[in-house]
Amino acid sequence: MSGRGTFIVSLDFELNWGVHDVFTIEQYGEHIKGVRTAIPSMLALFEQYEIHATWATVGMLCFKDKEELIKYFPAILPTYGNESFSPYTKLHTVGENEETDPYHFGQSLVLQILQVPHQEIGTHTFSHYYCLEKGQKAEQFQADLQASLNVPCFQPHTIRSLVFPRNQLNANYLTICKQLGIEAYRGNEEHTIYEATGYNDRSKVKRGIRLLDAYINITGHHTYQLQQDQDNVPVNVRASRFLRPYHPTLKFAEPLRLKRIKKGIEHAAKHGEVYHLWWHPHNFGTHVNENLSFLQKILAHVSEMKEKYGLQSKTMGEAASSITQNGTKNKNPQ
Repeated sequence: MSGRGTFIVSLDFELNWGVHDVFTIEQYGEHIKGVRTAIPSMLALFEQYEIHATWATVGMLCFKDKEELIKYFPAILPTYGNESFSPYTKLHTVGENEETDPYHFGQSLVLQILQVPHQEIGTHTFSHYYCLEKGQKAEQFQADLQASLNVPCFQPHTIRSLVFPRNQLNANYLTICKQLGIEAYRGNEEHTIYEATGYNDRSKVKRGIRLLDAYINITGHHTYQLQQDQDNVPVNVRASRFLRPYHPTLKFAEPLRLKRIKKGIEHAAKHGEVYHLWWHPHNFGTHVNENLSFLQKILAHVSEMKEKYGLQSKTMGEAASSITQNGTKNKNPQ
């Protein structure tokens, strides 16, 4: 990669498929419905500030209706030890189409994203597949990932980037990803508190430290030089920071949260490194104005860093391509 710093944005676009095993519609529905206001506003900001962003999208939300969704199911379904992890056991709760069920269908939103310059549609797997949960197998993951690449509304766009649901990175599955054409994946921050685990193996202590780390620099900026580790796996476009949503209780600490992110972006810009910011659209589903205002402050800072240090905005796929192309040139000098 060149000496210029790189700012990467990725969003885990899930609707209810990402939280069906954690919350009921009654508990979290407001956040999901709020996505329909948040996404167009985020896209407007991305266009205003010329931000390249990767939308890692759950395949199941991309269909026009339930009948079409079922037709595109994977050839093999996951066999989680905990059946509640599987969305296929809850199809009776899913409505017929986007008009009647805005919690599970979002094809119109995907089409909006595709209309905005510099936006990349990536995959968040077909079913929000959990790669570290007991009972699931490699061939089930492969079938799920293949199904995510077959979603009609993605065509003719090539899916190049993957975000593992719940950040459950399974290194054993990376060769499968490469075989199916995935060029980039989002790895976790390099620190013990951000290590990938199964849902029930999460540590309350680590979660508490991660919360504190969002406001105070405990673990570093998590900026890095992007490189190709192995030819047979996708490029690890590692995360730097999760953009936590606004919370009224922590309103007093918002300046600290903003400073934490801006310092990381500036560090990447000065040192020619990558800063990768990520979040879920449903994080902006409530307190929409506060979250958008916060995001605009970040993007305005990115714009300053572009002018001052030449910081560039890239999607995950674009960042990975810059590495693989450089690698090809190095291996085949003219």
